[in-house]
Amino acid sequence: MFAKPGVVVFRDIRTPHAAAAAAHEAELSIRRSEALHRTLTANLPDTSVFLFDHDLRVLIADGEAIRQLPWLPDDMFRGRKVSELQAEVPAGVLHLSLENYRAALQGERRAFEFDSDGLTFAVQAVPVRAEDGAVESALVLVRDITERTRTARQLARHASQQNAVAEFGRFALGSHDLNMLMTEAVTTATATLGVDATAVLELGAAGETLTVRAAVGVPEQLTGAAPIPLAENPIAEHIVRKQEPVIVEDVATQTRFGSSPMPGAPGVVSSLSVPIQGHDRPFGVLCVVAREPRGFPEDEVTFVTGVAALITVAVARHHEEQATRHAALHDPLTGLPNRTLALDRLGHALARRERENIDVAVFVLDIDRFKMINDSFGHAAGDDVLLALAPRLTAAVRPGDTVARIGGDEFVIVCPAVDATHHATDVAERLAAAINRPLVLDDGEHRFTVSIGITLAVPRWDTAASLMRDADAAMYRAKERGRGRYELFDQAMRTEIVARVRTETELRGALDRGKLTVWYQPVIDLTTGQPVSTEALARWDHPRRGLIAPCEFIPIAEEMGLIGELGLFVLEQACRQTAAWQQQFGTSLGVWINVSGRQAMNPLFPAQAASIAERNELRPGSLALEITESVLMEDADSPATILETMHEHGLMLALDDFGTGYSSLSRLKLFPIDVLKIDRSFISGVDSNADDRAIVKATIDMAHALGLTVVAEGVETREQEHYLCASGCDRAQGYLYARPQPAPAITDVLAAAAR
Repeated sequence: MFAKPGVVVFRDIRTPHAAAAAAHEAELSIRRSEALHRTLTANLPDTSVFLFDHDLRVLIADGEAIRQLPWLPDDMFRGRKVSELQAEVPAGVLHLSLENYRAALQGERRAFEFDSDGLTFAVQAVPVRAEDGAVESALVLVRDITERTRTARQLARHASQQNAVAEFGRFALGSHDLNMLMTEAVTTATATLGVDATAVLELGAAGETLTVRAAVGVPEQLTGAAPIPLAENPIAEHIVRKQEPVIVEDVATQTRFGSSPMPGAPGVVSSLSVPIQGHDRPFGVLCVVAREPRGFPEDEVTFVTGVAALITVAVARHHEEQATRHAALHDPLTGLPNRTLALDRLGHALARRERENIDVAVFVLDIDRFKMINDSFGHAAGDDVLLALAPRLTAAVRPGDTVARIGGDEFVIVCPAVDATHHATDVAERLAAAINRPLVLDDGEHRFTVSIGITLAVPRWDTAASLMRDADAAMYRAKERGRGRYELFDQAMRTEIVARVRTETELRGALDRGKLTVWYQPVIDLTTGQPVSTEALARWDHPRRGLIAPCEFIPIAEEMGLIGELGLFVLEQACRQTAAWQQQFGTSLGVWINVSGRQAMNPLFPAQAASIAERNELRPGSLALEITESVLMEDADSPATILETMHEHGLMLALDDFGTGYSSLSRLKLFPIDVLKIDRSFISGVDSNADDRAIVKATIDMAHALGLTVVAEGVETREQEHYLCASGCDRAQGYLYARPQPAPAITDVLAAAAR
């Protein structure tokens, strides 16, 4: 039988037995495949297996993973096309699945993930090929990777938070601007957590109000707005009182607090708020908020707490820096600005003078006879006086003026925009009146006066330092003219200061270049008429000004701190010259050298002086150091003074200018004095004044009673010499015998005496 043209007819020519066998084999293959799928799913409990034909009909559906989804049980999938599941499967998942399954049926391997109902699945779709290589179906493996994904996301989120905290920590370490740091904190928290807003709420000084210190995601007007009472923010109040975090997942459902922790922020639904510690009390609250319901897991609480901890550290450092800055710029006793801050404010005032053409007045005040309070009642009483007088000075000037304590009982006041000289003197009178009011101390009522120096910054070349110096000079002029008054710095004072500054500079240069010399004046034994010692005296022969008197440059050396260096220079020269005279004339000629109070009170000085004498081969016992009565007064109460070590080093000790200070002969027994030198002011009157004669005679007798050698200074006449001899004076020194002269001239005097 022939088919019609153009028609191909296929006929199964197998026997019925063979066809049945083929069908049976196909059925066994399907069963084996299903068994394999069941084995896979049984051993992979988080996996489901699907097999799709070319019509995307589900041939096999088995496994636990898919059963977690509230769609269809696996037996309801089988036999249905994927396109028929639109009512049960979410549209996004269905569209993604169709796209990838079709690709697998075209021979591609596909993999994708999807989220649904809080679960995450990983899907692999691979083509299944027949023996001839043709794709006959698509095998799909669906794995539940919810836990793995959640863990990975948590780790990523945690790493992000740690990185954010680390970055913020580095910023906090490098930033000293607390406002900038607060802004960085709220920005970091908002970006890291993906919330809508973050704010730092600062607690007021009294602990009763809150202010938005820094915020992001809220209206700008909230930052720095008027404080709100803490009681109106229950969440913040709880955090401040309990110092624990508070989480609100949905403000609409919680009943504990009933409001948002961020005042004025609109639409807040969820929030996390943590405490910020302060320096010595709570600083405030850090809160993050969202406008959708959300939870805040433990790692996010830890993150926000970490940011708050860094703010705490920054706040503490800020307070420490403020305290350090305040200590560096303020007097520790009175809390007033110190010299450094006063100079800084004076500099600003001078800059303002340039811009606005105003005058600036500077006042330097020194409380008269303040030392008597310390000496009589102790330093604690002196501190009480300063603490009482400091606020009086502040009250006597304008709020914009600066009152500073620059040392001891000395104050400086800087007054910008003072109109004229008479206004400056008005201020001085108010200051004096404020100090002069009665002050009650433990022992009763006291009144104080003050010496005030004033200078006005009129010349363009004035600087802060020069104005302070000029006012100080005017203050010392006020003291010289009787205390309890004020003096205005003038051109005459300026001339004196310029000369003094020049002298200071030249003295430093002369000492560095060895331009100072040592002169000597003989000391005569009144019994033999022979020189027994010399007094070494520093001299400065200036190339232009000639010989400058010691009374002019020695005080300057004291103030400049050069007196120690100058003293050692004189000591070295005098010991070397005296040792040469001793060797030349074969005598035990001594040398007396004036010592400043600063040198005498240096514990190292006695050993230093003895070493210089020994190095220059001066005969033992030849060196005597002269000190003034003021040194004894300063050291009178010391149980063991440096003076007592003089004899231990083979040195003698002479008390110079006796009678001009406050010491008495009865007090001399407290000190290891060897020689007492009566001041020239008494010697000059012994030939004409009965009182001077009586004083000198009594001094000689009492000194001898104490075992002291007595030297009369400034002897100029034979009558004075005769009286001193008659009174038993041991030695004399003065123009009658020789003026102070350079070493060669004294060599001639000694040679004549030796002959």
